[in-house]
Amino acid sequence: SDSDSDSEDSSLSDSELQEAFSRGALKPGLNVVLEERPKRRNDADGLKQCLSEFKQQLAWVERLDVTSGQVADPVSQSASDKDAVDPENDFQREMSFYRQAQAAVLEALPRLRKLQVPTRRPDDYFAEMAKSDQQMQKIRQKLKSKQEAMERSEKAKQLRAMRKYGKKVQTEILQRRQKEKKNMLNVVKKYQKGLSDKLDFLDEEQTSSQGNKKGSANQRIKKGPNAKRRYKNQKFGFGGKKKGSKWNTKESFNDVSSFRSKVAHNKGPGKAGKGGKKALNKRPGKRARQKMKSRAR
Repeated sequence: SDSDSDSEDSSLSDSELQEAFSRGALKPGLNVVLEERPKRRNDADGLKQCLSEFKQQLAWVERLDVTSGQVADPVSQSASDKDAVDPENDFQREMSFYRQAQAAVLEALPRLRKLQVPTRRPDDYFAEMAKSDQQMQKIRQKLKSKQEAMERSEKAKQLRAMRKYGKKVQTEILQRRQKEKKNMLNVVKKYQKGLSDKLDFLDEEQTSSQGNKKGSANQRIKKGPNAKRRYKNQKFGFGGKKKGSKWNTKESFNDVSSFRSKVAHNKGPGKAGKGGKKALNKRPGKRARQKMKSRAR
């Protein structure tokens, strides 16, 4: 049967399967012939020949290649330390590269000076930037906007901190006031029930109000009016009634102590009027006569 043949095929060894494949007894497509791996060899002569073909004979100043061996540590000049660089130690390995590069530079500089090749940049050396001015302007604007954003965020943080502090102070004040109010109500309740005969908070309020009044009065006495107020008091007086202050009264009409006959009749030196005696004999006007009648009454 087919199952028996499959079991017989599966029980075959690898050597038998290879012999059957070589005879062509196996169906094609199910097995692949493995090719032998090529053998690797180190063809040093061929590599040297390739190197000589593309190698260019150029002057040293065009190549600037310097070969130097391992340099000893200047701190410890012993040969044991020279060969004792641990490749797994990053610090020792990097320091070895650094010293080797220094030795190469010290070897190359005299050769360059001998060939009259300048090794220092002149003072008036101008190096053109790789980036354009437009690109640098964009970078500058970006940095400026970033700095402004940082400043705005810092100001916002400060404002938030100040608001938090203000709220904290406000809550503390409200709590203190509520506590004082509660204590005052407790004292008043005790006083109403007869448990206490003293109201200390009223005495404290009276003393504080008296102290404030005394302080304000002392400030007013010490301070006094300013220069502008003193000038106005001197010019216009110290308040009171202004309208009709120059009207005659009965007492002022009867008071003739300030009357001077020479001045009244223009007999004084240089007091003569423009009209002379004619002006004295002139009849007073209607308004003047009315005023005289009102004074006589």
